[in-house]
Amino acid sequence: MRVPLSWLREYVDLPATETGRDVQAKLISAGLEVETVEHLGADLKGPLVVGQVLTIEELEGFKKPIRFCTVDVGRANGTGEPQEIVCGARNFSVGDKVVVVLPGATLPGGFSISARKTYGKVSHGMICSSDELGMGDDGSHGIIVLPPETEVGKDAVELLELVDEVLDIAVTANRGDCLSIRGVARETAIAYGLPLRDPALLDVPGPNAFGYPVKVSDPAGCDRFTARTVTGLSPEARSPIWLQRRLQKVGMRPISLAVDVTNYVMMELGQPLHAYDRHQVQGAIGVRRAQEGEKIVTLDGVERKLHAEDLVITDDRGPIGLAGVMGGADTEIADHDPSEEGAGATTDVIIEAAHFDQVSVARTARRHKLSSEASRRFERGVDPQAAAAAAQRTVDLLVLLAGGTAEAGVTEVVAPGAPHTVTMAADHPDKVAGVTYGRETVVRRLQEVGCDVYGQDELIVTVPSWRPDLTDPNDLAEEVIRLEGYENLPSTLPRPPAGRGLTARQRLHRRIGRALAGAGYVEALNYPFVSEQVFDQLGLEADDPARRVVRLVNPLSDEEPALRTSLLPGLLAALRRNDGRGSHDLALFETGLVFQPRDAARVAANLPVDRRPSPDDIAALNAALPDQPRHVAVVLAGAREQAGWWGKGRTADWADAVEAARTVAREAGAELGIRKGQYGPWHPGRCAELTVTVDGAERVVGHAGELHPRVLKTLGLPARSCAMELDLDVLERVGDTVPQAPSISTFPVATQDVALVVDAYVPAADVEAALREGAGELLESIRLFDVYENAEQLGEGRKSLAYALRFRANDRTLTVDEASAAREAAVALATDRTGAVLRG
Repeated sequence: MRVPLSWLREYVDLPATETGRDVQAKLISAGLEVETVEHLGADLKGPLVVGQVLTIEELEGFKKPIRFCTVDVGRANGTGEPQEIVCGARNFSVGDKVVVVLPGATLPGGFSISARKTYGKVSHGMICSSDELGMGDDGSHGIIVLPPETEVGKDAVELLELVDEVLDIAVTANRGDCLSIRGVARETAIAYGLPLRDPALLDVPGPNAFGYPVKVSDPAGCDRFTARTVTGLSPEARSPIWLQRRLQKVGMRPISLAVDVTNYVMMELGQPLHAYDRHQVQGAIGVRRAQEGEKIVTLDGVERKLHAEDLVITDDRGPIGLAGVMGGADTEIADHDPSEEGAGATTDVIIEAAHFDQVSVARTARRHKLSSEASRRFERGVDPQAAAAAAQRTVDLLVLLAGGTAEAGVTEVVAPGAPHTVTMAADHPDKVAGVTYGRETVVRRLQEVGCDVYGQDELIVTVPSWRPDLTDPNDLAEEVIRLEGYENLPSTLPRPPAGRGLTARQRLHRRIGRALAGAGYVEALNYPFVSEQVFDQLGLEADDPARRVVRLVNPLSDEEPALRTSLLPGLLAALRRNDGRGSHDLALFETGLVFQPRDAARVAANLPVDRRPSPDDIAALNAALPDQPRHVAVVLAGAREQAGWWGKGRTADWADAVEAARTVAREAGAELGIRKGQYGPWHPGRCAELTVTVDGAERVVGHAGELHPRVLKTLGLPARSCAMELDLDVLERVGDTVPQAPSISTFPVATQDVALVVDAYVPAADVEAALREGAGELLESIRLFDVYENAEQLGEGRKSLAYALRFRANDRTLTVDEASAAREAAVALATDRTGAVLRG
């Protein structure tokens, strides 16, 4: 919100010595974020005067049209003689009043003006456009043409209000009242302890039966609608300079008088308005929800297909505006075209000042990707009581500036409602801030923001209509604290009890992160929001539990309205983004929460802030939240080991993803089972199913391996990309993180090798599991060191798996017979379970 200091002074009698910087400091202390103070005209130096064009000579022989003008500037040039000026603009004629900068002046940007020869003539100054004076866009795209009644020789710096200070305020989502000069003036008055001249305090006539007919079919979406009519507007009337300049200073472009007046009142009072051409409105004005598939052409010329939740303004034809967002082209105010003798210009207007539901307007604006100044205000909260005053202010300005006549009819449709009240202990702000303010200070500060306060130890506070964000005691406490000054709050360091550090869960997560980083993975932190279409891209079945998501009521992006049930979508997007930017050898990991909806939805209660929540409070809050297990995932692509003088290097494959799972399980102290699996995005022949034993039952906790080619193509990922995802919470539950000292035997190891021939489809893990179980307690370790396939030697569809078995006893040196017996027992069990045959 841009706030000119000159406009602010109309409502607050600030000391004459106060600068924009001073006001900025005061407002920041009161809790408003004033980002910058812009000094308009700071480097502008006159003479800059009003001139009248006397003659225009068209110069020939140049690539672009050039005009040699004589301009009457009165006595501003010291001689009273016409000023000779060369100008290339075409939007002015003989007799027009223009802005002339004379030699010796300096324009914004340090541009010095002097007499100089150009296009064969000497130009003594320059006829100025709005851009050259730093005024912003006035819609003319050319020279400033002033009203005919402007006095020749008058100082244009004062006339155009070129010197001013503008405060640029970043208004937070809860302070919609500060999206107006009125709201900022109220905050300024409170900060300085000065009275406020409220521009909304106007004499407003009451509603009667003669106003324009209005029917509100959805009182929940529109609880207040005021309509006023002004007739007989002069087609030639233009916005005065002061009004145009104020709109430019707040960042808006002047358009036409009727539109400029509605924009001016919106910026002044914070109430969005809309003006309809009365002759284009057919029948009564209505407010209702759109019918699915209805269409409207908005003021920006775009035809929009409406949604059933859109709130629309209608007449007998159908929708004529998106309520609180943008009007329709059918009832647009038509401007006067001088070349057509006023034909088609709007002379009668209907003024709409309504109050629409915040959520409805926000969703409509987001749904149609149509943010406007009106929607920004309605989304953040507009004072419903200001509608009638805003309509009256608009009527008064149209009558004053356009010679119109205000009709006696006043329409006001109001849904029943009562002011919002909050009950709060008088010492509640003291408890929140840790400072003793006292009841008198609390009451005084709440009254300053517009609250009515009653009671002694327990205060009953009636919230003002312009502060819809004050809904509970904590909001009121914040008002007291910010007005008393955040800088006055004492700084106290918390004293943590001795002996408490990271929890076992936190230590585990850090260990896992360090272990994966040590294995060459880079941590990637991704947003937890996903599109539900990603589950189709990952190839999940229609009944997959991962498709059940928690949807956000107010998502940051309509394209990602759900919370993730897997870490893979974010990690794969990061993989694709980095690969697209030239980093092809990638190994990324992430640990984070996933979100799984509960069967029964509950509403969370607000927790107290003046004391620690009780265990029951915390339990009730947790019960209302979705399940949030923590997962760990990795993705890989490109080279796992770089090529160089030491060797050829190696491409990442499914085994690296499986090894990442083993790394995580080791840190968790869990025994991880690995077997052939098939799930979602993984390649069915290169996917490992990861299991653990929980309470005596085997449970799948994740998958690892190479991703399916179809998934890689759909997501635009590198070929042979691999991934792994594990449920960390389950690993933590079954793991044993107590450090175990290794058992070191003083007796030698006995090594026995065995090569088994099995069918090609038999997983090596199954053979290894059978060998491990059959070998018994003497087996110290087992390692697969060779896989061999040769149809001529082994037969079609057969493979050879060679294992190294290490045997050792803790109390003796094993004999050859003992080691051989253990080996034979292992082979026998493998033969029985997998059909293995000793090779050779």
